[in-house]
Amino acid sequence: MPPKRSITLTEAELRLMRVLWQRGESAVSDMVAAVADATPLAYTSVLTTVRVLERKGYVVHRQEGRAFLYSACVAQHEAGRSEVSHLLSRFFGNSREKLMLALLGDEEISAEELQRMKQAIASAADDLPEGEAC
Repeated sequence: MPPKRSITLTEAELRLMRVLWQRGESAVSDMVAAVADATPLAYTSVLTTVRVLERKGYVVHRQEGRAFLYSACVAQHEAGRSEVSHLLSRFFGNSREKLMLALLGDEEISAEELQRMKQAIASAADDLPEGEAC
């Protein structure tokens, strides 16, 4: 039985998605140039990766002349939410509380971050319908 295909993004896929989110529609050669400053990738590696992203439903392409132009069809915030959801189910049993406690246990959290988290929790509680408050 073949392994289950992952809908999460690998590091290489995320690099290319960031290019598409930042630059918009791009040819493979444009993506190769965009990632050249960090760890350069070969044209064939970028092409293979962008095709995987297309199979996963993250990008679409259109043909212009002989070139294929790729664009993101999943917004960056949607991809982030999907990754958090995946993390939540894999490591925290779908418990947002366990995730929050893990974040609060991080010794690198700043007072400012903690204050923003408190405000976000208070705001989320204000948005709940009557009778469903935390």
